[in-house]
Amino acid sequence: MKKGIYLLPNTLTLCGMFCGFYAILASFKGNFIFAAWAILIANIFDGLDGWVARLTNSTTKFGVELDSLSDLVAFGVAPAVLIYSWGDLHAFGRVGWGAAFIYVICGALRLARYNVQMGTAESKAFTGLPIPGGGTVVATLVLFYSEVYGTLPGKNFIILFLPFLLAGLMVSTLRFHGLKEINFKERKPFWLLVVIVTAFLLIFMYPEIVMFVFAIIYVIWGIIEGTYIISKKRKGKGVPR
Repeated sequence: MKKGIYLLPNTLTLCGMFCGFYAILASFKGNFIFAAWAILIANIFDGLDGWVARLTNSTTKFGVELDSLSDLVAFGVAPAVLIYSWGDLHAFGRVGWGAAFIYVICGALRLARYNVQMGTAESKAFTGLPIPGGGTVVATLVLFYSEVYGTLPGKNFIILFLPFLLAGLMVSTLRFHGLKEINFKERKPFWLLVVIVTAFLLIFMYPEIVMFVFAIIYVIWGIIEGTYIISKKRKGKGVPR
């Protein structure tokens, strides 16, 4: 039996956890922009650690568990603290901190379900909104609002509703796509390259606005597609044979 751990993928995982920890501290200090960017940077490390592990054939049970713990910090606790602090959810009393906590709970449940279903139902598409997606929505919302409108003016019921919505989507059975569905070894249409280059260009020009728009489109697309698939299955079961 081999002992020890693979340094490179696990170090990348810990870098993502550090970004989440920094985002929490920044939120406490009122540096919401820094906190949001830290969560987005954690997304990069989250993607890199899995990619490196697969590339170097160093995927282990230890790495999977560490990755889940890192995701819970970076995309569960950190976004919850950020939206609670930035969105003035404390003004809603118990409902406010309950909204932030339900997001963390459902994020943890989402990660636990993902680990159980690895290699089976989650081999391609995700079941439920991935927790990095939920964290990205919160982070990009902060950046978008700060860029377009400035400071959030007091109590906002839409901000209060958002953690509940994201929590529900994470534990739902709706289908959400991921990059692992794309086979980069296969030939792709030329227009796809144009779309990717254009997307990167727009992000470079207007990062706060474009990333928020992409995050919202991703969530809405998952809701529409997932609802369609579920309704189609129900209609199929109801058809007499």
